[in-house]
Amino acid sequence: MSKEHSGVLRAWESTMRKTQAAKKRANNIFGITSMANVTNNDLEDDTDKGVSISGEAYFAEKILPNGDYYTGQWYDNFPDGQGKYLWTDGCMYLGEWHKGKTMGKGRFSWPSGASYEGEFKAGYMDGSGTYIGSNGETYKGKWVMNMKHGHGILNYSNGDCYDGEWRRGFQEGHGKYQWQNKNYYIGQWKNGVIFGKGTFVWSNGNTYDGYWEDGMPKGNGTYQWPDGSFYVGNWSKDPDEQNGTYYPSESSLAANLEWDPTTVYKEIAGCKICVGERVSIMPSQKRLATWYSSKGGDKPRRMSVDGRVSVGVERPLDKMSLWENDGNSNGLRQVRRDLDCELLGIPHNDANPKFNLGLPLKAPKLEKRQGETISKGHRNYELMLNLQLGIRFPREGSKYTPPHQSYEFKWKDYCPVVFRTLRKLFKVDPADYMISICGDNALRELSSPGKSGSFFYLTDDDRYMIKTMKKSEVKMFLRMLSAYYNHVRSFENTLVIKYYGLHCVKIPGTTQKKVRFIIMGNLLRSDYTIHRRFDLKGSSLGRITEKNEFETDNTTILKDLDLNFIFKLQKAWYQEFCWQIDKDCEFLVQERTMDYSLLVGLHFREISTNGELIPCQRRNSENESTDHISRTNADQLLLDPKRWASVKLGSNMPARVERTIRKPELELQLVGEQTGEYYEVIMFFGIIDILQDYDITKKLEHAYKSIHYDPTSISAVDPKQYSKRFRDFIIKVFAEDT
Repeated sequence: MSKEHSGVLRAWESTMRKTQAAKKRANNIFGITSMANVTNNDLEDDTDKGVSISGEAYFAEKILPNGDYYTGQWYDNFPDGQGKYLWTDGCMYLGEWHKGKTMGKGRFSWPSGASYEGEFKAGYMDGSGTYIGSNGETYKGKWVMNMKHGHGILNYSNGDCYDGEWRRGFQEGHGKYQWQNKNYYIGQWKNGVIFGKGTFVWSNGNTYDGYWEDGMPKGNGTYQWPDGSFYVGNWSKDPDEQNGTYYPSESSLAANLEWDPTTVYKEIAGCKICVGERVSIMPSQKRLATWYSSKGGDKPRRMSVDGRVSVGVERPLDKMSLWENDGNSNGLRQVRRDLDCELLGIPHNDANPKFNLGLPLKAPKLEKRQGETISKGHRNYELMLNLQLGIRFPREGSKYTPPHQSYEFKWKDYCPVVFRTLRKLFKVDPADYMISICGDNALRELSSPGKSGSFFYLTDDDRYMIKTMKKSEVKMFLRMLSAYYNHVRSFENTLVIKYYGLHCVKIPGTTQKKVRFIIMGNLLRSDYTIHRRFDLKGSSLGRITEKNEFETDNTTILKDLDLNFIFKLQKAWYQEFCWQIDKDCEFLVQERTMDYSLLVGLHFREISTNGELIPCQRRNSENESTDHISRTNADQLLLDPKRWASVKLGSNMPARVERTIRKPELELQLVGEQTGEYYEVIMFFGIIDILQDYDITKKLEHAYKSIHYDPTSISAVDPKQYSKRFRDFIIKVFAEDT
């Protein structure tokens, strides 16, 4: 017997053993079924026969080739309706299905004994539901995408209990946490820790009522004893910042003048917030076994319960893509494209994918690194040296720093205390900040100055961007600095760009040139490759790139009329996005600024070997990409608290985009027509260029352009009008992913 034949035989025997074991487990769980004596060939024939003859839902019992078992309603090669699915690892789902996805009410159980019963959406625990852990802990409340989100009550296995608001799997908002020893806290939470205003009550009757930060008293607060004595003051773990006054009650026998407020921190440190049970695998990560389609030839199909397809196999949700797997794939694909073009009124011979749905979208060519390194001999080398050294080091040196050889220059820091506080608020490590900007590595100049005349520089680690500024912009920023500080302090998830420092260099010489520059965060810094960048304002005049589709690369900044996507955010993210856009626009109107834009960066997770973007409903083994993050990995990213910290509104956000197209006769329409073609992406976005005042120059620009063009199409408009137009446009191009 040949080695090849022997290997096939062993594989067949292994499959048969798994199948027999699955039959035995299925009989134990579901009772004796009529499938016990049915062969695998009969299963395949029965599946094809049910779809091709009736085309209607029917009851099926299937032992699948990998040993999984399903019984329930079946339609078009998918579970659809009520059904039970048992995986070989012991996980089981019983409930409602829709086109192969768990959708509606159901119950999912784990081999450990844990279970979830409630609502499902696209494979995720989503809606109202109850989770009972293997260790006995119970959560009853709201869920979004496998995460506790909304109001819920969690009874921990150690006897602790939390009753309150949740956000993305963590306590956030108002809630009450009670420990087993009867101590409890009621008040504000943030990202799973006590943060904000709240009251801590000890079982002995002592209380602390005041402000908290990172789980400890911080700021104004009052500590009170049952006899009426109290201590009021400013609380801090730093003894130098802690101060207050003790007030004994009339009924107290003796004043407790020796009482030390630091004992409160030791007592609270002993009250730990329970982490809770970690779920090993989520329902959305479970895969459905391979079965055979009557329409797709012999190619096996495998998908997860939320409709995702395993790497290297086709996605079965798009019927057209099934037709493309036979010998006439090219012809049928062209038929589909022609039909789409006819429906949307697009010329068939149009070579621009912005107008022609029949043309696939291509990933742009990748530049090795953005910007030109500023080395010795560069026209701005001395300026770069002055910027780097002036931030920290005097030329003659000091007790702690060596002298340097830069030419003499005068240096000015604007509001250093405020910016130091902002950097602390933005959690910027001072040492890392200095190393990034003032380290040995050179800055990179991004491009020649544009309309504003500003130069842009990137630090070597891509963390910070440095922009030269006009005097009017500096005045504008200093005027709004107090309001900016209050805004970013009040709204942690603000989309407004983060500023870290404002400086001025005066270079000696006949011209006495002053260079003002601001240091800000790089919104698009990421470990992912940013394939597309859009600068969006909501206006149309001049809002198109001069490069054609084939000349752009991944560093090209595209504009409003280049946009060919609708950005789809998961429900909770979309609600937060709309709320935050409203708050940020209110702030910008208040400060009478305009001409700002939303910078959006997209990383496409599925790219074929020939450079085409792969729609998430038409993925197959022939064009599967290696340059992507799988949906299973995305689930793990969302569920891992340590990795979740990198995902926030506007940064590292898993999402989908829907392709849009424009009719050639409506080339200036801002939002194209939706096509139903989706792509999985990682998104980055934020509001930039907020320092343009509506001054006399902009008013004259508005007056002049209004004579020649439609006044609603130009960028230079009154701040209130600009804000309304900007917000309305952004809400149109962002949507909830249903």
